Amino acid sequence: MMDIGSTESNEQPQMLPPPPGTFVDREELIQHVGEFSVSQGYVVTIKQSKREKVVVLGCDRGGVYRNRRKTVDESSVECIRRRKTGSRLTNCPFEVVGKKDDGLWVLTVKNGTHNHEPLKDIAEHPSARRFSEKEVLLIKEMTEAGLKPRQILKRLRQSNPDLLSTPKHVYNVKAKLRQGNMSVRNYKSLRPQKSAVRNNYLSVMEPPWRQRNPPRVPNLIGGRFVDSQSFASIDVINPATQEVVSQVPMTTNEEFRAAVFAAKRAFPSWRNTPITTRQRIMFKFQELIRRDIDKLAMNITNEHGKALKDAYDDVLCGLEVVEHACGLATLQTGEFVSNVPNGVDTYAIREPLGVCAGICPFDFPAMIPLLMLSIAVTCGNTFIVKPSEKDPGAAVMLAELAVEAGLPNGVLNIVHGTNEIINDMCDDDDIKAISFVGPYTVGAYVYSRASAKGKRVQCNIGAKNHAVVMPDASMETTLNALVTAGFGGAGQKCMALSTVVFVGGMTPWEDKLVERCKALKVQPGTKPDTDLGPLISKQAKELLCRLIQSSVESGAKLVVDGRNIVVPGYEHGNFIGPTILSDVKASMECYKDEISGPVLLCMEADSIEEAIDIVNRTKYGNGASIFTTSGIAARKFQTEVDVGQVGINVPISVPLPFSSFISSKPYIAGDLNFDGKAGIQFYTQIKTVTQQWKDLEGSDVATLQVPSS
Repeated sequence: MMDIGSTESNEQPQMLPPPPGTFVDREELIQHVGEFSVSQGYVVTIKQSKREKVVVLGCDRGGVYRNRRKTVDESSVECIRRRKTGSRLTNCPFEVVGKKDDGLWVLTVKNGTHNHEPLKDIAEHPSARRFSEKEVLLIKEMTEAGLKPRQILKRLRQSNPDLLSTPKHVYNVKAKLRQGNMSVRNYKSLRPQKSAVRNNYLSVMEPPWRQRNPPRVPNLIGGRFVDSQSFASIDVINPATQEVVSQVPMTTNEEFRAAVFAAKRAFPSWRNTPITTRQRIMFKFQELIRRDIDKLAMNITNEHGKALKDAYDDVLCGLEVVEHACGLATLQTGEFVSNVPNGVDTYAIREPLGVCAGICPFDFPAMIPLLMLSIAVTCGNTFIVKPSEKDPGAAVMLAELAVEAGLPNGVLNIVHGTNEIINDMCDDDDIKAISFVGPYTVGAYVYSRASAKGKRVQCNIGAKNHAVVMPDASMETTLNALVTAGFGGAGQKCMALSTVVFVGGMTPWEDKLVERCKALKVQPGTKPDTDLGPLISKQAKELLCRLIQSSVESGAKLVVDGRNIVVPGYEHGNFIGPTILSDVKASMECYKDEISGPVLLCMEADSIEEAIDIVNRTKYGNGASIFTTSGIAARKFQTEVDVGQVGINVPISVPLPFSSFISSKPYIAGDLNFDGKAGIQFYTQIKTVTQQWKDLEGSDVATLQVPSS
């Protein structure tokens, strides 16, 4: 008679193969297989690998190999060949294969069975004594620093207390290093437990993309910062010194698709994450930004050139958006109407869109990415950022902080590039919405191309802001405001004050305005008393110089000329000093085009009506201010001027994040604007639900009647 109990006791516990799937890159696939195998009680090893095509993973039973012994009478060549082949085979038939297909890695199970029992204590497996690739790099560094094997092992165990290796293993690694053999295949077993060195790696050693000189800016795809496979790159130049700060790769089309895939894959889980959990991540995010604000500001100054105090303001303005996102729960509440017809309720809820993308300009390297991603992500979307290729460092640093704050893998991704990557964003069907800030021509192109694909688009484009100065305005207050708003950030910002209309003439104001302009200090932004830093690039400087010259040739008066300024020690910097042009007419090129630089255009009007008419005729209507002590004049200006942002005795009327950034001109392309409730509406969609929970008396048959009162 069969003993059922004994049969069950002899049956081997089942070890499941890893579930097949698609992954953004080879490393993610290997990590997935390695972590799953550990949970099942076996360890996998890389049996075969063609890095950009295929990887074959098998079960490592602990170093038991076939065909280790060879007969003596075999030829030496044949012996070597068979030993090499035999040493790569394991006894277990388990095998999974990862192949690259259309930019993504697909995992399939070739043989999911094992011929052995699970490991009872997986830490006893020989691979637990092997070093990770990163630990090998640390051993190399510490060896070069003169440390002995026991000292090296002691330091490694400070980060990884569970490390089982001995000094003998360190000696073996050192021997291979002396032979110049640091190939991954020599340390290829996937470790049966996570090493603390992997988690604390950034605190011990810089990532590979930062070890380059100059550093190469990475992509962020699926939660990992990875160097692009592209050979094409753009130098990020310090505009004050002309030194190369870093290099920006042109993200390949495959890498872009991988980023979209990672964002799409992360969306279902992230949208179902409670809003309170998302808010807690934002709270942690803003805490980390405050911690690293000095590093962020210095990076912005080195890449953009703006004065350090302006760089701090850049980060702080973005921080306000993050803080606003921390309280987003109350702004996402829906609407509920009870008993619309008898027994029927109707309610509307806001849901995230899916994968969204942001295209950022160079003028605010921290604020604009934070303006976009903070609201989008907290609303439950996943996001892809394309920073400006001229100053991408701040966006990458912010992404590092977001990951540290607990943002799940794939929720935030970063890609780099120029026209091609913008086209990819506009055309990709998985991207549901695009936010853009930048020049008018590019913004109009993005809006046209992306909206033609059925996407939601919001484009903040153009830069031409006016100030109207009434004769009764306070002299000191007004002059300080004009100089600060006109020349701050070297005039390279979308809300810079580029045009002043003096009602009644400029004569009473000219001398003191010139005096204040000449008092401004033009020098590298890293110096603490800098008022104006350099322009972003030599091309920007050349364009601005041509625009100034064209204005003079058209009849404008050059009151202050900043083109020939020389900063001692920084003669090759992109510096232009404060420049004032008067007698400017609406027909001049300097007035019709956008100006990105420290140039103040001065016009005159006989009355407030004429001044308002000048403002209203321009095609750029993002903002306008009036300086006056008359409430009547201020109210008239507020009512009749055709712009979105109005300032009264305020030079730059930029609202706080809980108010919408709007415009009545083509400065904003799209139905929904940035910030405030409009920003939340842009990143969410409404779903209306009608429900009925009453019993249908007398019949089990469904009714076709439309609910009504």
